[in-house]
Amino acid sequence: MQTNAVVLNAPKTLALETVQLTDPGPDDLVVDIAYSGISTGTEKLFWTGDMPPFPGMGYPLIPGYEASGEVVEAGSNTGYKVGDHVFVPGANCYDGIFGLFGGATRRLVTAQDRVTRIDPGLGAQGALLALAATARHAMAGLDKAVPDLIVGHGVLGRLLARLTIAAGAPAPTVWEIDADRISGADGYEVIHPDTDDRRNYRSIYDASGNGGLLNDLVGHIAKGGEIVLAGFYTQPLQFAFPPAFMKEARFRVAAEWARDDLAATRTLVENGALSLDGLITHQAAATDAPTAYSKAFEDPTCLKMILNWETQ
Repeated sequence: MQTNAVVLNAPKTLALETVQLTDPGPDDLVVDIAYSGISTGTEKLFWTGDMPPFPGMGYPLIPGYEASGEVVEAGSNTGYKVGDHVFVPGANCYDGIFGLFGGATRRLVTAQDRVTRIDPGLGAQGALLALAATARHAMAGLDKAVPDLIVGHGVLGRLLARLTIAAGAPAPTVWEIDADRISGADGYEVIHPDTDDRRNYRSIYDASGNGGLLNDLVGHIAKGGEIVLAGFYTQPLQFAFPPAFMKEARFRVAAEWARDDLAATRTLVENGALSLDGLITHQAAATDAPTAYSKAFEDPTCLKMILNWETQ
């Protein structure tokens, strides 16, 4: 089979190309993608060429780990049927092209245990499930405190805030320095960090990816407080030891979501406890992918860009 896919041949060199798919087996699904999201975190690093060495990376590659679509072929061992709607966190099913992510494509082949059934009524919001599961993974589990300060009011920061409120915890404070991103809060306050003189936050979640903020964050935690690194950082992180020593600071790295995070997040969305409204600010036809990727990475008003593969 062949399909159209976004191919990043080198940093800032991207095009919609025809690619060859590997043949599906009895444990595989063939999925026609309706929507795929553009990540302004890890995918941006591939776009700029700043991604540090990472297993399975290289050019040319097909980006995209936020995709949703419809099953058009189901292997005999899958338990799925044609017409099922699923979330797909990317795929590695391309001949001669890296599929480290692999979700920005009209059609893909994936193992059935990689996908999750979703309500077709979600539409483009179905592609947001990975980000929501990432936020949930950072917060859920033993010995994890919900945030009372979140740094960054992008999509991940907003999801962290919404999940905090959904958990019944006190509304967090959110820091944002970009005037275009201060609006959109629902039940919590967004402020500029320069106006915040509080120094007793118990748990600060950094969703900005700016490692240079660590010293400032240490100054705002309570003694024994925790800083959760929920972004993706390209450079080695460092901080001044004496202030962290005095605060007995703790640092935690939040990794990518696990399958149970995806299932739990889907349930929260479907029962109305977690809203995905207002997070998608831009959509573009897949044929406009080069322009869409540039806008997603360079326009601060673009929280989340979604490619629509049904209008290509």
